[in-house]
Amino acid sequence: MSLIFLLEHINSYVWGAGLLFLLLFTGLFFTFRLKFIQFRLFSFIKSQIKNPVKSSSESGMSQLKTVCASLGTAMGTGNIIGVSSALLAGGAGSIFWMWVSAFLGMVLVYGENYLSILFKESNSSFSGPMCYIEKGLGSRKLAVLFSIFCLFASFGMGGMVQSNSIRTACSKCFNTSPFFITFIIFITVLAVTLGGMKRIGYVAQIIIPFITAIYIIASVSVIFIFRHNLISALDNIFSQAFSFKSATGGIGGFTLSKALSVGLRRGIFSNEAGLGSSPIMHGTSENPSPYIQGMWSVFEVFLDTIVCCTLTALVLLTSKAPDFNINIAFSAVFGSCSDIFIFISISLFAFCTIIGWYYCGETAFKYITHRNSTKIYSLIFSSLTAVGALFALEAVWTLSDIFNGLMAFPNLLALILLSFKITAPPKFNKH
Repeated sequence: MSLIFLLEHINSYVWGAGLLFLLLFTGLFFTFRLKFIQFRLFSFIKSQIKNPVKSSSESGMSQLKTVCASLGTAMGTGNIIGVSSALLAGGAGSIFWMWVSAFLGMVLVYGENYLSILFKESNSSFSGPMCYIEKGLGSRKLAVLFSIFCLFASFGMGGMVQSNSIRTACSKCFNTSPFFITFIIFITVLAVTLGGMKRIGYVAQIIIPFITAIYIIASVSVIFIFRHNLISALDNIFSQAFSFKSATGGIGGFTLSKALSVGLRRGIFSNEAGLGSSPIMHGTSENPSPYIQGMWSVFEVFLDTIVCCTLTALVLLTSKAPDFNINIAFSAVFGSCSDIFIFISISLFAFCTIIGWYYCGETAFKYITHRNSTKIYSLIFSSLTAVGALFALEAVWTLSDIFNGLMAFPNLLALILLSFKITAPPKFNKH
């Protein structure tokens, strides 16, 4: 039995009907219970622009750095390579289910961040699911289990997947040794992570707004060039999401289930809603309001999946690039330099994901070991992240899917059992 086959077998159990049902059920439950707070996002953003809420705390990171660092954990290769792989595996219909994942994910991250701030103790370095699982549910064992899954996810999805994608993109542009790329990744990751959350937030604040804006402008440009294909692309997304047309109905049913599974998985891989990584990041903010942190996390899911992932999907579908090749799709704007644009985009998005997930893993490491010094973890994380650039991409992606799913189980259980403590945000237009 090959390693890939074994991993895929494990992955099929982790991401079986049970987890998909749990995600959909929890998302729908909170959506109705909190009265569709997803639709309050724009009034919240408007209120924050007009009248930013001042913090009474002198500790912690600024709201901008917190949001950028949290966005960094989400806006990685899932926005580019993840969308392409979703289209290849599940067809255009998978994009619809990515939207469903994002819509339900918005309310899940709101609940996660609300509980994280609610149960965080003052002057504590811990935040996230390990806090509300231990204090809210009274189970340190379950909190440790979540932390173990989070630790391995930081190595997989947070580090190895991202570095592997950087190396793959680089190889299409430059004739560079993979070992040289590995060395550069190791040095840069180690240099940032040794500076802790303050340095991570500072770096993310510089990179994320810049590369996000550039990527959105470039994507809109490609879609505009192929705007004559836009209607048919949207039609394919909706028709294939619910298509049962086939001679016996069996093929159509399989196609639908494949689109649903792949779409939800890639959506979660992109925005990480329900995994518990977002509340770890937002717990570092200087603003102690559970409403504010919850709604900013809603914005992050919206920007990550509804905006960026959708733009990537429309770029691929309107350009009709062979095998959904993103490099070919962007050649309509950048010509022969499209490989360089993709390399820069993937590298910057991936690097922010790496350093953001480092902090999630560091928090889990400290929670499990009770160690205040994290230099050992920084060295281990940087080494494994760099080595990931040398592995086969398929194995790395499958491992990441597995630990994503394992993180979701204890986190979603805590959300459901502690749902009575989560309340909807106020009317933000009153600020």
